[in-house]
Amino acid sequence: MNRRTLLLSATAAALVGTGAQAQQLSLAQVSAYLNQLTTATGGFTQINGDGTLSTGQIYIKRPGRIRFEYNAPDNSLVMAGGGSVAIFDPRSNGPAERYPLNQTPLSIILADNVDLGRARMVTGHTSDGTTTTITAQDPDNPQYGNIQMVFTANPVELRQWVVTDEVGETTTVILNDLRPGAAISDRQFNIIAENNARGN
Repeated sequence: MNRRTLLLSATAAALVGTGAQAQQLSLAQVSAYLNQLTTATGGFTQINGDGTLSTGQIYIKRPGRIRFEYNAPDNSLVMAGGGSVAIFDPRSNGPAERYPLNQTPLSIILADNVDLGRARMVTGHTSDGTTTTITAQDPDNPQYGNIQMVFTANPVELRQWVVTDEVGETTTVILNDLRPGAAISDRQFNIIAENNARGN
């Protein structure tokens, strides 16, 4: 599996909501939620572009840091830190593949100050009465793709995202039991330290 797909691509998956009808969340409400989400941990299920599934644990430490630990048989690792995204393949003896974080749609939600009200950033904003879906892109570099985020309300919670890359490839990440406020070591996002620990 091309692990770059995780950050640079994605496909839409249905998220079944429960509970009472909720009004559409505003861009300001979602921006405020993301800006206060300084740390979080949880599980995830990834739907890859070829229809296969992967699972694992996610660690978020905003701004600019995220870590995906994939369960067996994959056992790969993706992390963002220091302005880069690194993909660690357990089958490779070389150092991690690296890409600039600002060239991936996830940089939108990992930004120091998320402002979805910025001109030309949001290209879609809908609600089905239970969830609010927002599609956003880098307004200065729309060629990098976009991220479609699904939120529930009461309380506001990010439930999944769908990233589409510059060539239209897609991947969906569905979040399971995302827990905000966790204490997470900066070491979890240190690409150089991870490379050294693996002998690369």
